[in-house]
Amino acid sequence: MRPPILFPLFADVSTLKGVGPKALPLVQKLAGPLVRDVLFLSPSGVVVRRPMTAVNAVEGQVGIFEVMIDRLILPGKPGVPIKVRASDQTGFVHLIWFGGSGQHIDRLLPRGETRLVSGKVERFNNEVQIVHPDVFKPSEADEIAAVEPVYPATQGLTSRTIRKLAQQALALAPELPEWQDPAWLAKQQWASWREAIAALHTPTGERDLEPDAPARERLAYDELFAHQLALARRRRARLITPAPVIRPGEASDRLLTALPFTLTGAQQRAVEDIRHDLASGEQMGRLLQGDVGSGKTAVAALALADAAASGFQAALMAPTEILARQHYQRLAPMLEAAGVPTVLLTGRDSQAERRPKLAALADGQAKVAIGTHALFQDAVRFDRLGLAVIDEQHRFGVNERARLQAKGDPRTGGVHLLTMSATPIPRTLELTQYGELDVSRLTEKPPGRTPVTTAVLPLARIGEVARRLKAALDDGAQAYWICPLVAESEASDLAAAEARAADLRRILQVEVGLAHGQMPGPEREAVMADFADGRTPLLVATTVVEVGVDVPNASIMVIEHADRFGLAQLHQLRGRVGRGAKASTCLLLYGGGDDGLGETAKTRLETLRRTEDGFEIAEEDFRLRGGGDPLGLKQSGFPAYRFADPIRHRGLMLAAADDARLVLGRDPDLLSPRGEAVKVLEALFDWRNDRFALD
Repeated sequence: MRPPILFPLFADVSTLKGVGPKALPLVQKLAGPLVRDVLFLSPSGVVVRRPMTAVNAVEGQVGIFEVMIDRLILPGKPGVPIKVRASDQTGFVHLIWFGGSGQHIDRLLPRGETRLVSGKVERFNNEVQIVHPDVFKPSEADEIAAVEPVYPATQGLTSRTIRKLAQQALALAPELPEWQDPAWLAKQQWASWREAIAALHTPTGERDLEPDAPARERLAYDELFAHQLALARRRRARLITPAPVIRPGEASDRLLTALPFTLTGAQQRAVEDIRHDLASGEQMGRLLQGDVGSGKTAVAALALADAAASGFQAALMAPTEILARQHYQRLAPMLEAAGVPTVLLTGRDSQAERRPKLAALADGQAKVAIGTHALFQDAVRFDRLGLAVIDEQHRFGVNERARLQAKGDPRTGGVHLLTMSATPIPRTLELTQYGELDVSRLTEKPPGRTPVTTAVLPLARIGEVARRLKAALDDGAQAYWICPLVAESEASDLAAAEARAADLRRILQVEVGLAHGQMPGPEREAVMADFADGRTPLLVATTVVEVGVDVPNASIMVIEHADRFGLAQLHQLRGRVGRGAKASTCLLLYGGGDDGLGETAKTRLETLRRTEDGFEIAEEDFRLRGGGDPLGLKQSGFPAYRFADPIRHRGLMLAAADDARLVLGRDPDLLSPRGEAVKVLEALFDWRNDRFALD
């Protein structure tokens, strides 16, 4: 239930003056549907206005001039701007408009009258001019802000309009009870929430827009604290949910014996973590995080066998059909040999193929189901589902995972959840997305994995690369060639996958597959299946092959314009090779000469050349990206914070996670005075029903 004190902020945005039927959809798209959303819309910049005269005007700065209007100069031909000559006691100021009506400007600036004009100062032929100035009457001087916040704008909605709406929203913002710990608040020297949100919308300069400005830090911490409370509540709800007791048995022992390798120490520790959770009687929620080739699938397979050994069923869900089929082809023979009947379910199965599989799951004959989204469709019934394993979990939403878990039998308790991710991320970012999960990290690679030799070359040597590639393909190798774009673009010099595929077919005289995200899914997966089965020696692709493709025979990876890719993305692409016995190579081609590479791009490519450790690479990416989009967060299900930056505010995030656990540990029902204030904070951000929420 939302506290009454917040009602003004949760009113519809249409209640703000100036938000009529025409502006409403624009405001909703830019900010959101509520007054709170406008209040939380941060300025993106500031305009600092300084009083000036014609003689002391500073080029490049925004000035305010008090001038007498002299005369209007209309253009004599199309394309020539409209000019108004004005003056103060020190000289002339020329006001320029490109387009517009001379009559309108004449009414705006009547000759012989005084006006206040403001805008960025330019000099032309040593004369002061301002293009498209803001114009005020002397009586409107109070409306001119010395420091004006600039807001994101959209067509039909100016920054100044948004500013007026933000000021209305600010006027509705009440004083709220303090939810922060008093000692922490004093240590950080932060103001109250109301003072901080007011400072957000009344900056005194550029400094106030920085992530470490006191008001911004206060609001960022509040947001992180609210999010960590939501994650902690999820974790608490999971831990009090009873679940089947699952222990290893004969099937597990058989599978372990059948594995063609010995588990690494990291794998053994992960198996112990998972088995401890499964045997606890409480619902498991664990993330198995490992670098490419670290052996996540083997760990998951043992968990599947444990479920079967205890009389339960398990499901392994993958985001694509090709990945689901690869899991099935790899795991089904070993599981079947261990006495664990396994079925594959995908969206392409015919009714005749699906019918016996569904029956085997419904009557309990099939112990493991491997598949895609098809696993949580209504027609799928399990007899005793006890464990759900999600591969490449960031490809699935929380609701999709919940739909699979809902296939369990309520009489046996909740379904255990094991999620897997092949994208190593720093521990701070684990808190952002996985704060409600326990985490096991696989930091070693199983023996037998082939190291990948990485070379960094200028794009000028592409002809030499093609010749060497031709020789390798003639010798039976398979290769990937990655391009940043799909089709030719006049606005970009980046390689286009379609054009590159045509070039390579002509030059190499071999069959070349083409896969990109704009192709229909079935067509793209058919191309990738031909490559995986060895029918196509060379696959030209965009980053659609970044995860989930396992082709042991592929030993060459060429990445064109590698300097345009992120570090973590390059590492994931490189991980597509080195999966078999052949010596493997990754060639990173960069555009232009050394002088054309920025320092960040050079550091990225050198890091890839130097190390294959995904966690080290993730930490370096974390450091390099700064306030950007680290590790593709926007594409990976991370929340889009309004105030917080998971890079710049990493220390605040750690503190917020500790504080959330402490608060709920001491006062799980939030009945104390601070607990009541924390309820207001939770309602203010409302992560469950928020369009910016993690889910």
